[in-house]
Amino acid sequence: MSQAHPSAEPWRQNLRGEHDALLHGPRASWWWTGLPPERCPGRQPDGTLTALPAPNLANCTRQSVHAAFDNGWTLTELLFAGLQGEEAFYRPPYHHLRHPMIFYYCHPAALYINKLRVAGLIDAPLNPYFERIFETGVDEMRWDDMSKNEMLWPSFAEAHTYRQQVYAVVRDLIATHPDLADGHPPIGMDHPLWALFLGFEHERIHLETSSVLIRELPAELVQRPAAWPALYPAAENANFPPRAGIDYPAGRLLDIPATTVSLGKPRDWPSFGWDNEYGQRQVSVQAFRAEHTLVSNGAFLEFIQAGGYLDPQWWTEAGWDWRSFRNSKWPCFWISEGPAGLHRYRLRTLFETIPMPWNWPAEVNAHEAAAYCAWRTARDGQPCRLPTEAEHNALRDPAWAGSDPAFRMDGATLGREIGWNSQLAHGSPWPVDAGKPAPSGAHDVFGNVWQWHGDDFNPLPGARVHPYYDDFSTPCYDGQHQMILGGSWISCGDEASVWSRFHFRPHFFQHSGFRVVQAAHDGGVVKLGAAEAGSQVYEDARIVDDYMLLHHGTPASQMPWPGGPQCATAFPQRCAQWLLEGAHKYGSGTARALDIGCAVGGASFELARGFGEVLGVDLSRAFIDAANQLQKHGSLDYFRRDEGDLGVTVRASVAADIDRSRVSFRQADATSLPAELVDLDAVLMANLLCRLPSPKSLLGRLGGPRGLVRVGGLVALFSPYSWLEQFTPREAWLGGFEKDGRPVKSAEALKAFLRDEGFVLRREEEVPLVIREHARKYQFIVTHGMLWQRER
Repeated sequence: MSQAHPSAEPWRQNLRGEHDALLHGPRASWWWTGLPPERCPGRQPDGTLTALPAPNLANCTRQSVHAAFDNGWTLTELLFAGLQGEEAFYRPPYHHLRHPMIFYYCHPAALYINKLRVAGLIDAPLNPYFERIFETGVDEMRWDDMSKNEMLWPSFAEAHTYRQQVYAVVRDLIATHPDLADGHPPIGMDHPLWALFLGFEHERIHLETSSVLIRELPAELVQRPAAWPALYPAAENANFPPRAGIDYPAGRLLDIPATTVSLGKPRDWPSFGWDNEYGQRQVSVQAFRAEHTLVSNGAFLEFIQAGGYLDPQWWTEAGWDWRSFRNSKWPCFWISEGPAGLHRYRLRTLFETIPMPWNWPAEVNAHEAAAYCAWRTARDGQPCRLPTEAEHNALRDPAWAGSDPAFRMDGATLGREIGWNSQLAHGSPWPVDAGKPAPSGAHDVFGNVWQWHGDDFNPLPGARVHPYYDDFSTPCYDGQHQMILGGSWISCGDEASVWSRFHFRPHFFQHSGFRVVQAAHDGGVVKLGAAEAGSQVYEDARIVDDYMLLHHGTPASQMPWPGGPQCATAFPQRCAQWLLEGAHKYGSGTARALDIGCAVGGASFELARGFGEVLGVDLSRAFIDAANQLQKHGSLDYFRRDEGDLGVTVRASVAADIDRSRVSFRQADATSLPAELVDLDAVLMANLLCRLPSPKSLLGRLGGPRGLVRVGGLVALFSPYSWLEQFTPREAWLGGFEKDGRPVKSAEALKAFLRDEGFVLRREEEVPLVIREHARKYQFIVTHGMLWQRER
C-alpha cells in the first residue's frame, strides 16, 4: 500500500522544531518538573529508580505520601526522558488507535487537577483548556477504527510548563492538608483525599500504558535513560532453532485440586482501590491442570512454525478478522530477520531490540493466546484454554490475601525477597521459570507479564461506582473487554497488588502473556450476555432490524393501525428537524453537526438536508456498519417481523434529495469522544442519556474550553429518563430517586447542569415515539425534548 508523502500527514503540523534539539540525548536538569532521579525516593544503589509500594492509608505520614507522589511523578518523567526529539512526542502510534505521546505526558497531570476539583480539594481549574484536551484517553473500539490524528496539540514547552504547575499544586496540597498530619484517622473511600490517591494510581496505570506505546514507536525515536531499571540479563546469542528444555522450559502440567476461592477486596483494606475490585464472590473451582510457567517465546514459536498464523481453524471469527486486517504473522514485538520462512526473530523491548530470549514470556494479545490454546488442543489431544479468574485465584498462595506483598515492598525488595518481577524490579520480563513459584507450583502468578483470562471483565456482586470516577469501570462491563490479572514487570502500586482486576479489548497489546489450562470444563468462566452488558443489546441482528424500521421505515409500516399514535412515527427525522429549525431561528450556523448515539443513521441523514457536514457516532458496531452501508449504497435490506419468525424483507433507502456525501459514521463511546470533536454548530442526543454508564461524562463535554458545541451552537436533547442499572449505575443516574427525603427529577437536574455549563433553554416539549416489535406489539414512549443554545 502506498503512503502519502510525510508532509501530507496532518500530525506533522505539530513539529514546530523549536524544542527538537533539547529533546535529544540525556535530559539536563531543566527536564525534571519534580525531583530528579538522583534525589527521588526509590533510588537504588546502582542509580536506577524502582517503584515504591502504595501508601498505607491507615497510618501514612505526610512524608510517605510525598515520597509516593514524587516516586510516581519522576518515574513518569524518567520514562518520557527516553523519547528522542519532537517527533517522538507527536507521532501517532502505527495503528492510529491512540493519541500521540504528548497526550500521555500531560494526561496524568490534568486528571490530578480535575479529580481534586471534583473532591473539593482545590477550588478552580489550573488551565481549563489543558484540563479538557488532556482529560480523556481513547478506548479503541476495533483494530480498524482509526482516528485521524489531525489535532494541533500544545507545544512541548507549554506542556512542560503545565506539568510544573500541577506538580506545585499537588505538592502544596500534600504539605498543607490537615488530614495528613501525624495520627490522622484512616483515609477511606468517602474521604476527599481519596481523590489524591486516585491520582497516584492513575499515574501508575499510565506509566504502563505509555511504556507500551513507546515500545511501539520506531526504535530510532527512543533511547534508554540511565536511571531506568536495566533489562533482565538475556542470552547474547540466541540459539536457533531453540531447544525445549534447554533454551526454554518444556511444559509441565500441575494438578490443581478442587477448591473454593473468594474474590473481592475488603472495603477496609488500607490502600486505594478501583471500584471493580470491591464486592465479593465465592466460587467453587473444579479441579484442573495448569502449566507451571507462562507460555514462553520458544513455546509460542512452535505454533508459528506449525503455520498457526496462516490457518483460520485455530482462530475465533473476530481473531481471524484482526489477524487478516493486520496481516500478522508473529507477535507484535517480534522483529523478523531474513526470509519469513526461516523464523529468525529478535525482540523489541521498551528501548532496544535484542536477541530473542526464548525463555521469556510470549507477549501477545488475547486473540493470539486463544488461537494458541486451540492449536494446543489439537496437538495434545486434550482440551486446552485460557484460565478463568477463579482458577487464577486457585493458583495463588492463600497467605498473599492477608499480606499483599506489593503493598509492603518496593520493586527491588519484591523481586529479591518474594520472587515477583513487578514494581520495576527489572526493566523487562525475566525467564518464565526465574521467579519463586507459588505453593501450587505455578511460576509468575504475579508479575513478569499480565495474563489473559477467558472471563469478560465483570463487576463483583456488591461493587459500586465511585462518584470521583464513575466511568472508570462501568463502560467496560460490555462483553468486549477481557480480563487480565497478575500485573507485569512495570505494574506499580494497586496494579501490582493481589486485588487488582484489569481488562483490555482482546486485540489490545499490553505487557501481556498467558498460561495454558487443561480441563474438560469451562472453569466457571464469566461471560456477559446482553442482559448483563447493556451495550451488547445493540449488537444483536434483530435489534438492528428493529432500528432500521424505526429510522428508515415508512410511517405506515411503523404504525399501521388507525387507532394507534400516528404522530409518534419518524422520530429520528423529527429530532433532526429541531436542529434544522433551531439553526434557522437562532442563527447558530449550519457547517457541522454531530449525532451522538446515531444508531443506523436516520437522523444523521436528515440533518444533511441543512448541515454541510454531519458525523454520526454510536458505540454499536452493528449499527455503524448498517449506517455505513446506507451512506455508501443509498439502500439496505432489513427484515420486518410480523409474527414469530414470519415477516418480510424491506429495502430502506436514503431519500434521493439528501446528499449522502455530507454524512459519515464512526464507532465511538459517547462518554469518551475523540478530542478533535470541538466547536460544532449542532449536537443531537436522542434517547441516549439513560443508556450511558456516565451521563455527566458526556454532558460535561458540551461546553467549556474545547467543548463539543461552539458558543452560539445548539444541542437537541431527547430522553424518556428510563434509568436501568443494566446500563447506568444507580449512583450515576441524573434523577429518578429520593435524596434527603425529596424526589430528584431528571429533567430538573439536567436543566440545572446545562445552565451551569453556560446553556440557555430555547424549546421544550413532550416528544412521542413508537417502536414496532411486531405487527401487534409496539412500544409507545414519550421523551422529554429540549433545545439548548450555548451562550458562553
